[in-house]
Amino acid sequence: MLRVNVKLLSNDILLMPERKNVGDSGFDLKAAHDEVIEPHKWKLIKCGFSMEMSEGYEGQVRSRSGLALKSGMFVLNEPGTLDSSYRGEVGVILANYSDKTFEVKKYDRVAQLVFQQIPEVVLIQVNELSDSQRGMGGFGSTGVK
Repeated sequence: MLRVNVKLLSNDILLMPERKNVGDSGFDLKAAHDEVIEPHKWKLIKCGFSMEMSEGYEGQVRSRSGLALKSGMFVLNEPGTLDSSYRGEVGVILANYSDKTFEVKKYDRVAQLVFQQIPEVVLIQVNELSDSQRGMGGFGSTGVK
């Protein structure tokens, strides 16, 4: 089990990330302040806490599907990455893809946080790579259907 230390940056327990349902993969992230996001703009929404997780893990900030579907709001750099060494305030870059101004109210659920284990990877410089069926085919090279 991954244990994550969460430090609230005020005494506001309502900003603590939480799972809405047993078995959910994501913890809801809530806005720490009221904000307004104009159409086709984006803004950093601060969440009012910082955290500490074990090395070898990352936190991924992801859009909430209902917010994206109903309001055209999504996490701009999805998934946003929170490295295990980061100790600053967690924030969400929330983008407004709609033609309407969007108001974020304090405590609104603006994104979700999913924890992932990071594999240990060693990069090895070589002079040649093995052949594959795809080869050097890039974007769209495998067709559209």
